[in-house]
Amino acid sequence: MRLIVVLILALFTAAAAAGDRLALVGGTLIDGNGGPPLANSVILVADKRITAVGQVGQLEIPADHRVISTEGMSVLPGLWDMHVHLMITGHADYAHWRRHYTHRLRDEIMPAAARQLLWAGVTSARDLGAPLDDILAIREAIASGDIPGPTLYVSGPFIQHRPYPGTDHYRWGVHGVDDARARVRELAEAGVDVIKLIDHDQMSEEEYLAVVEEAHAHGLPVVAHAHRPEEILRGLRAGVDNFEHTGLATAPIYPADVIEALAARTARMDLGPLYWTPTVEPLFNYVHTIRNPEHLDDPCWHQGLAEDTIEDIRASIRHPERLPYFQLTAARKPTLRPKFDQLREAGATLLIGTDSGVPLSFHCQSTWAELEVWVNHMDMDPMDTIRAATYWPARMMGVLDDVGTVEAGKYADIIAVRGDVLRFINILRDVDIVVRHGQQFR
Repeated sequence: MRLIVVLILALFTAAAAAGDRLALVGGTLIDGNGGPPLANSVILVADKRITAVGQVGQLEIPADHRVISTEGMSVLPGLWDMHVHLMITGHADYAHWRRHYTHRLRDEIMPAAARQLLWAGVTSARDLGAPLDDILAIREAIASGDIPGPTLYVSGPFIQHRPYPGTDHYRWGVHGVDDARARVRELAEAGVDVIKLIDHDQMSEEEYLAVVEEAHAHGLPVVAHAHRPEEILRGLRAGVDNFEHTGLATAPIYPADVIEALAARTARMDLGPLYWTPTVEPLFNYVHTIRNPEHLDDPCWHQGLAEDTIEDIRASIRHPERLPYFQLTAARKPTLRPKFDQLREAGATLLIGTDSGVPLSFHCQSTWAELEVWVNHMDMDPMDTIRAATYWPARMMGVLDDVGTVEAGKYADIIAVRGDVLRFINILRDVDIVVRHGQQFR
C-alpha cells in the first residue's frame, strides 16, 4: 500500500512538472477586468504564472509550451467561492455528523470537499468555520501540492457569544473584552486569513468592538453574519468588512434603519467597498429540489468520500421536503430578490459565496448554481456576476496582485468551458479545463 501511495505522489508531482509551461489557445477570454472579451486568445504560462496574454497570429507560442486548445470555449479566471465549509458535505443532520465524522475531517471529508470544488472550477475558496488545526493542515496540504484543491483562505472557528452545544471545536465563545482579544490573537498567531464573527448582537458592545479592533490590528478582515437587523447595525458600527447571507428570516425587506446605515457606509469612499455575500442559492433552489430532486443523485459529490459516508449522506437527504433546516424556506424564498435588490441599490459590493456543504448543497454543484440564480433570477449582468466570483473576491482578500484576473504576472488560475458563458451562465455546471497555479487538473 505504501508503495502505491508513493507512486501516486510521484505521478502527481510529474504531472505538475509537465504542466509547467502551457499555452491555452483559441478561446474567447473574459479576463475578469470587465472589458470586452478577447476572441482567439492565447495565454502563456510558465512557472505557475501567466507570462503573456494575446491573440492567435499576434503572440508567438514557444516550442516548449504544451498547447491546450480552448477553441469554442469561454476562458476566464478561476472562480472563487467566498463562503464554503469543507467540514461538511451536504448531510442533513449536523448533530449526527459531528458525532460520527469529526475524526474523519482531515483524512477524508475536507480533502474530498476541496477536490470537488477544484474540479468544479473553483481555484480559490474562503472557508468560514472549521476546527483550527484541521483546516490549517488542509490549507497547507493544498499549498504544498500534497492534495488537490483550491487555494484556501480560512477563518478557523467562528467567534460568537456562546457556542452551540457540542460545537466547541469549531465555535469559540467569548467572555469579556480580554477574552475577545485573546481569541482573535490566538487565531491570528495561528495564521488564519480572516476572522468570522456571528451572533454579535448577543455580545456586549465592548466585546464585539474588541473582536473587530483586534482583528484589524493584526491586518485581518472581519466577516460577520447578517441574520438579524442588530447584527448588521452593530457590524456597521464596528467596521466589519464583509457581511454574510441575506438573513432576516421571513421579513420581506431590510428595515429602513438598516438600509440607511448601509447606504451611509457605502458612501464613505475613503473606507473602500463594503462587501456582502448573499448566499441565495441554497434557499432559492430548495423548492425546486423538492419537486425535482434528481440532482441529488449526481455522483459528482461522491468524489473522495468513503462508501459508508456516501450512503449516510444519501440516507439523510432521502426526503428533502422533511428537513428541519429548511422549514422556513418556502416563506423565505420570495424575500430573497427584494433583499438582493436592496443590497445592490444601497451600494454593497456583492460576492459569490454559497454556504457550500450545508444540507443538500454539494461542493461540486453549489458555486455554478449561485451564479445561475444571480443571472437568471436576480437579473444580475453576467459580466458583473463573473467579476463577483473572480475580481472582487481577490480584491476583498487583498490578493488582487496575484489572482482574480487573467493578466501577465499573475498566477495561472484559469478555467475554460465550452460555449458562451456570457449568454448561458449555467454551462459552468460542467467546466472543461481547470488550471490552478499553472497545473492542469481538468
